[in-house]
Amino acid sequence: MKQKVIAIVGPTAVGKTKLSIEIAKAYNGEIISGDSMQVYKGMDIGTAKIKKEEMHGVPHHMIDIKNPDEDFSVADFQHSVQKYIKEIASRDRLPIIVGGSGLYIQAVLKDYNFSSEKRDDALTKKLEKEMDTYGIKVLYDRLQKVDPIQADKIHPNNYRRVIRALEVYEKTGLTLSEFQAQQQGASHYDSLLIGLEMDRPLLYERINQRIDVMIEEGLLSEVKQLMDNGYENYQSMKAIGYKELVPYFHGETTLEEAVEILKRNSRRYAKRQYTWFKNKMEVNWYKITPLTINEKFNDILLDLAGFLKS
Repeated sequence: MKQKVIAIVGPTAVGKTKLSIEIAKAYNGEIISGDSMQVYKGMDIGTAKIKKEEMHGVPHHMIDIKNPDEDFSVADFQHSVQKYIKEIASRDRLPIIVGGSGLYIQAVLKDYNFSSEKRDDALTKKLEKEMDTYGIKVLYDRLQKVDPIQADKIHPNNYRRVIRALEVYEKTGLTLSEFQAQQQGASHYDSLLIGLEMDRPLLYERINQRIDVMIEEGLLSEVKQLMDNGYENYQSMKAIGYKELVPYFHGETTLEEAVEILKRNSRRYAKRQYTWFKNKMEVNWYKITPLTINEKFNDILLDLAGFLKS
């Protein structure tokens, strides 16, 4: 029998963390963070990393395992999460993946083969020569035009990833996201995806409120500390919650403008999350409101009982 795995997905600020604790307590589970930015130490507030007191004794994994100057690719994420699933299952406990981008969750559950497209040395050298002649910005601008989804995930100075994404596109005619989606193999798992959703106006209001709380809790100090430690130009700092505030510290924008851009980008990201999960994955959606959340969580726990017995 395939190992059963639960994944809780949905936009930021919708209530995934609270639900994951309820499920873990009810079904002897351990939680794996599906957020690729929560792996970084010192990036706590901006990634909405769960606090110790919020864990209620439930073991959490994939948190604080990397320094902000270390790369962490979707292939790295896939390997690490699959390792934790195996370890949790060996303890006769239920693996629960919480949050994260659709591509990363899909890579784990659908077992993408990331090595199927070999490097083209001649094409790599050609792109590297262009970079040496015209600068990385020219290549990054090209990537933004042909594959804006990947460009949004890659720091403009991370020339290796920029070149790799362009190489895949020029060789296959597919964007890196499209190419990866075609490489998925048979899943090792019997997985159930639980999606939380709410009406857009209410969700956007919650996102705005969450960011106000982040500012109150010290997000500015967190970003400044990361910059002072020399992490400004690394991939980790391209995450939403960090890249929007860097210009403020350089005097390029006001704090009010930076926070509004952060709220706008967070709302847009939530919309993209919805679109991905609705179009790419089979998700069991539950619509919640602040008044119905406990009732919906009870429904989810009952539905899970049937899945886990099957």
